[in-house]
This record gives sequence, structure tokens and C-alpha cells, in this order.
Amino acid sequence: MHPLSNEALWALLLCANFVSIVLVYRIGGRSGLYVWIAIATIVANVQVTKTVEVFGLTATLGNIVYAGSFLATDMLNEFFGESSARRGVLYGFIAVAATILLMNGALLFTPDPTDFAHPHLTAIFGLLPRIGAASVIAYLVSQRHDVWAYQFWKRRFPARLWLRNNISTLVSQLIDTVLFTSIAFVGVFPVSVLLEILLTTYLFKGVVAILDTPFLYLAKRITPPDEV
Repeated sequence: MHPLSNEALWALLLCANFVSIVLVYRIGGRSGLYVWIAIATIVANVQVTKTVEVFGLTATLGNIVYAGSFLATDMLNEFFGESSARRGVLYGFIAVAATILLMNGALLFTPDPTDFAHPHLTAIFGLLPRIGAASVIAYLVSQRHDVWAYQFWKRRFPARLWLRNNISTLVSQLIDTVLFTSIAFVGVFPVSVLLEILLTTYLFKGVVAILDTPFLYLAKRITPPDEV
């Protein structure tokens, strides 16, 4: 048993996520951010299958990686413009949709008697169509709103980087959480449980959204390969 608590691991994962985004930007510029968004959408949909208790609240691990993808989108929006940010959202959408389709297709194959992986793959990727649809719809709507809102606030407060980053992401995360929870779980859980899931999920995503601000300022000081 490792000595680190879930809270310490959560903080380490949060830092690793943000540092990785800045690193891929430094190495690959715009292309690096496109790659990260695709990675993040896939990883988040795998991690979301694991539930843990952090700071006394029950949460899924996918919140950090998924919420962090909004930092990558905002970086594209800030440094390369709205069209690049929309392209990043499209790549993320394709990545998560293709993963759901291809992995559920793989589960249709009858496993060999010696196979040991099928039950585990089923547990991770055998998502109900409703869950998969909720994930894809919530991602597409919330990310497209984030791209639009970021530019909206940038035009009005061009000198307030922290303002457009936080307002656009916090509202977008709320849209994402409400859409996903409603599509996936209405009629499945009682209203009280549904509200608890919604509130705790948004709380963790909101914390991640606020903590990504220093990394956006850090990225602004970096000259990526695209601009050399």
C-alpha cells in the first residue's frame, strides 16, 4: 500500500496534468495542444469509471483530466484564435466518439477461452449508449460554448486574461455537468442523489478551472515552435 493519501494523489495528478499541457505546448505548439485534447478526452472517459473519496466527497478521477482540457482549448483560443480552438474541440469530439465506437465494436467479438481481458474491457468500455451519448453531447456543447465565451470576454476585457479564462471555463463546466448528469442519470437515480452528483462533480471541475489560471499565464511567456 503506497503512503500517499487520495488528497495528495489528487493534487499530484492535478499538477501533472497542467504541467503536461504547458510542456506539449512548448514542444509542439498548436499541434501539441491538438494532440493533448484528443488524449485528454480519451483518458477522461476511461478514468471516469473509477470512483474515489477525496476531501470527504465522492468523485470520479476523470474530472481533473477532462476539466484540464478546457485549459488547452483556452490556450488555442488565446494564442492562435477562435478557429484553432474550434478545430481542437472537433479533434476531441472525434477522439471520444471514435474510442466509444471502436472499443464497443471490439467487445462484440467472442473472446477465446484463454482470454483474460474481455471482462475487464467490458467493465471499462462497455458503456451504455445513454452514457456514451451524454459524454459526447456534453463535451461538444460545453466546449463550443467555452470557445465562444472566451472570445466574447476577450473583446470586452482584452487586458483581463484571468477574467476570460475563468468566466468562460466555469460557465462551460456548469453546462457540461448539467447536460451530462441529466442525459445520463435522470430517471436512474432519485433527485437527491442526482443533485449530489451534479454539485460534487461541478465543485471539483470548478476548482480545476480556477487553478489552471497560473499555467495559462506561464504558457503566455513561452514561444512555441509555431511562432519561432
